Amino acid sequence: MLVMGYMSGTSLDGVDVALIETDGERIEAFDSTAMFPFADAERVSIERATRDALAWNGYGAMPSSFDTASTVIERLHIEAGERLMAEAGRRPDLIGFHGQTLLHRPERGLSVQIGDPQMLADVLGVPVVAQMRQDDLQAGGQGAPLVPVYHLALAEHLGITRPVAFLNIGGVANLTWIGADRNLIAFDTGPGNGLIDQLVQSRGAGRYDEGGRFAAAGRVDTDILARLLTHDYFQGEGARSLDRYDFPLDWVAACSIEDAAATLTAFTAEAVALAARTLPALPELWIVCGGGGHNPVLMAALRDRLGVCRTADEIGLRSDFIEAEAMAFLAARSVHGLPLTFPGTTGVVEPLTGGRLWRPRHNTKR
Repeated sequence: MLVMGYMSGTSLDGVDVALIETDGERIEAFDSTAMFPFADAERVSIERATRDALAWNGYGAMPSSFDTASTVIERLHIEAGERLMAEAGRRPDLIGFHGQTLLHRPERGLSVQIGDPQMLADVLGVPVVAQMRQDDLQAGGQGAPLVPVYHLALAEHLGITRPVAFLNIGGVANLTWIGADRNLIAFDTGPGNGLIDQLVQSRGAGRYDEGGRFAAAGRVDTDILARLLTHDYFQGEGARSLDRYDFPLDWVAACSIEDAAATLTAFTAEAVALAARTLPALPELWIVCGGGGHNPVLMAALRDRLGVCRTADEIGLRSDFIEAEAMAFLAARSVHGLPLTFPGTTGVVEPLTGGRLWRPRHNTKR
């Protein structure tokens, strides 16, 4: 099948969309990709809904801001899908839609993603698979990370020697360890770019530490770093997942922006190093994808702690679109009844399929 996948992450850069040809087990071909950034007003709407989600925390009526932000998400996804299909000159057989995460509370079986899959199916005229986390959560899993089975497919597509680890650094960082026997171990390692982005935004210095320039000019506060690493999250092992806002920013409030960025960058790298010590065998290669791979200071910190780290782009993959591709891959697996999550990835008791299919109700294609 030709499948289109979407991802709009918690970094709020915009919507990534990618086309791949797959049967849900193998990757046959990589097709077109595009990134559609949020306008400032769109980003403000989603940020407001996210703040309201943290205050709401799953209790009582959903805030009205969710509907406003959902409209933004739907409009941009429709625009992105229509444009990519026009550029590709083909209509996909299926769409994998993640939606925009506002809140993730796996200990309560709760993960909130906004965006109406039925609207996408109706307007684009293509069946849509969405809600890929919910079955796992209801079965006692973490509902995250979802991408590991796609990482496995990528490793096999490229013939990469195992054990190997994929490290995705978005708002939160997560790793996938792939053993020689195809065994998967995956979990969120800790903060990714999220804390650094919050820092830069809170100081009115942009949206993120572009090129790691602030971190490069600062010094790591080792006392603060040690305190950050005492967070309860690092006492756990095995399948576990995070919300982007689970770590405090106030611990670096008294630091200059340069020293704070250097400390938070070291925090992200050190959290990955702690996670690496729990793996069955050290990976021969770490493949870094997501926005963190564009930060040379963070990449240097990771190499210092982990050894051989290469960005996904360096080995011929499309780093910024791997998660969008993964949503397409998972959609194909869902319609074929194949597992999306596994005991080693989300802590679910047995391999579990998931997702729900929305078919177009009528022809509203534009």
